[in-house]
Amino acid sequence: MADTWDCVVVGGGAAGLSAALVLGRARRRTLVVDDGDQSNSPASGIGGLLGHDGRPPAELYEMGRRELAAYPSVEVGTGTVFGGQRTDDEFVLELGGGHAVRTRRVLLAIGMQYRPPEVRGLAELWGRSVFHCPFCHGWEVRDQPLAVLGDGDRAVHQALLLRNWSDDIVVLTDGPAAFTDDDRARLGAAGVTIDERPVAELASENGELAAVVFGDGQRLPRRGLLVATTLHQRSSLADDLGAARGDATPLAADPIDVDAFMRTTAVGVFAAGDVSAAMPQVASAIAAGSLAATAVVQSLSAEDYGLVAPEWRSHVNA
Repeated sequence: MADTWDCVVVGGGAAGLSAALVLGRARRRTLVVDDGDQSNSPASGIGGLLGHDGRPPAELYEMGRRELAAYPSVEVGTGTVFGGQRTDDEFVLELGGGHAVRTRRVLLAIGMQYRPPEVRGLAELWGRSVFHCPFCHGWEVRDQPLAVLGDGDRAVHQALLLRNWSDDIVVLTDGPAAFTDDDRARLGAAGVTIDERPVAELASENGELAAVVFGDGQRLPRRGLLVATTLHQRSSLADDLGAARGDATPLAADPIDVDAFMRTTAVGVFAAGDVSAAMPQVASAIAAGSLAATAVVQSLSAEDYGLVAPEWRSHVNA
């Protein structure tokens, strides 16, 4: 194996590249391992990112990699980290082809996996006219007939939030609704209607949503669909390294537990971006990656130079 890195950043999306930039500027030997499977890759553009509004995700990430090339202590590699373990005061991460790398710190920025409902035609539209975040995609479908696919409290929340972008919104419950009388009253007061028919298919034209097709064959013309989907971890690496999962949220089933410095419950392991986020957005991921990297630098400086740094949480794994 090669010499020990100061930090291996697992994931080359918004959080990972942001972290690597801060680490590079601090002259810490950093390896970014990226499998190129960012969850926002299907999106035509990133909405609401200052200075890059509407920029395609792949273009933003390529810009980030070019910036990192100016820092000789940072190396970006293509690959997947399949597993890892702690050995004494460092970590060994397992890559493909029997390769492994040693590192003093690990920063998990591998993102999360979206699992939208299995509706015929949805996958082809995902990330464009079928989406999970109105702040990211609402502007592009403004003033169009829209729908929310979901039920219960979350569907009410999303429908009322989506009301900012259109006054023509239908909640599709895909069967008998689980709404309370108060839910129905609030939706009605906002001009949102409810359709409880089973959804069979999403029909498209020119790569964009055209209509929702119900089980009885009838069609409801729609130009955008907000889907209530939950994020899930795409890797067991955090478990391998001893980093605990946090409490489930309406958006994430199993986020990695982190403190205010992006430190996990495993000493030396940090996490940033969607893996530990309450709100999956590119802007938030960039900020979290930057914060995590500064915490990594502080922890290394405490070890190397005696810097007084915040103590790791009391409930960490020894």
